[in-house]
Amino acid sequence: MARQHIFDMSFASVYRLYIQKAERKERTKEEVDEIIFWLTGYDEDGLAEQVEKEYDFTTFFAKAPKMNPNTELIKGLVCGVRVEEIEDPLMQKIRYLDKLIDELAKGKKMEKILRS
Repeated sequence: MARQHIFDMSFASVYRLYIQKAERKERTKEEVDEIIFWLTGYDEDGLAEQVEKEYDFTTFFAKAPKMNPNTELIKGLVCGVRVEEIEDPLMQKIRYLDKLIDELAKGKKMEKILRS
């Protein structure tokens, strides 16, 4: 299978877009960060390093301290594809993050987004 272009994209560049999307919908950078911490196990310092060094998505998820065990609770469509049916593990992680940010931008409560 051909390597997906998004795998090589800088996480930092997409992270900035996540923040812009959230802020356009009256949400905050802190909420975006909380989602990332929940999903990946990163803390503030770890996330800051990923952004500062402009690692790609492959590296971002490879270095993630611990993916949340509740990721299987993330369901729904992103770009017309059901996230729970994505076969490539890295693409699925990327789309999980996209889905959570979409839910934030749509006004969902953090408890629901974080599957609490």
